[in-house]
Amino acid sequence: MNLKIWVLATRPWSFTMTAISVGVGGAVAALDGPFDAWLFLVTLIGAICVHGATNLINDYFDYKSGVDRPGAPTTLYRPHPLVQGMISSQAVLGVSLGLYGISGLIGLYLVWLKGLELLGFVLIGALASFFYTAGPIKYKYIALGELSVFLMWGPLMVGGTYFVQTGSLSPHAVLISLPFGLLVALVLLANNLRDIAYDGSVGIKTLGTLLGQRRTLSLYQGLIILAYLAVIVLIALKVLSPWGLLVFFSAPFALRLIRALQQQIPHDADARTAQLDTFFGIWLIAGLVLQKIFPL
Repeated sequence: MNLKIWVLATRPWSFTMTAISVGVGGAVAALDGPFDAWLFLVTLIGAICVHGATNLINDYFDYKSGVDRPGAPTTLYRPHPLVQGMISSQAVLGVSLGLYGISGLIGLYLVWLKGLELLGFVLIGALASFFYTAGPIKYKYIALGELSVFLMWGPLMVGGTYFVQTGSLSPHAVLISLPFGLLVALVLLANNLRDIAYDGSVGIKTLGTLLGQRRTLSLYQGLIILAYLAVIVLIALKVLSPWGLLVFFSAPFALRLIRALQQQIPHDADARTAQLDTFFGIWLIAGLVLQKIFPL
């Protein structure tokens, strides 16, 4: 087994979004009580295993349905070992199920430690991950992908991490998750914006194909602005401290990204959006850590 090929197949560059969501949940929990580094590490490993399994099973079903094939937009900007014939579809399915198994064991371990309430987070995450492109639901292809990504990398992952640390739910954790969840959803929206013509040709319904390029781009720009406005609102409501303003260090990149997409939709529009997520998320976590150390 060529490890490098499998690493590429899981798309590890996308794991930063998961690491940030878990990091936000852990940082908010640390504001409200003691922080358990072991539980945080276990949560992070489980979440990354689910993310890797999601990426693989998504590619598997897209490949089997003929959506991912030579010349498809997704093959033009990133390695796609399955389409390129480097690995078999059966192997992709098997490794994906293996990663689901590891994450499932981790989930059960955390449920055993923290209580059955956590089982809801585990089951919702697993079902949303698998049926993203799997039948009979395939909700990515009925224009529900962005909503799911927003909920998964926002309230579910952040709230679940908070629960693992504290054994309770937190409205503040959910509210703080919303700006970052929006930006993660924009990674998929950027992907769908780029692929409007191709998705339409293979009969896929996304927000891009439903709204068209002009309105999808307007939605994309509006949601970026909304993410930053949400931080200001959270500070005004005292959910975040003024340290939350650190996220605006990422705003110049956001403005450059908006201008670039106004001129032409690049092949790596989703990757560039993921970079914005990373900058925004790191500053968000930094603000939460500083809020703990130097309360304002």
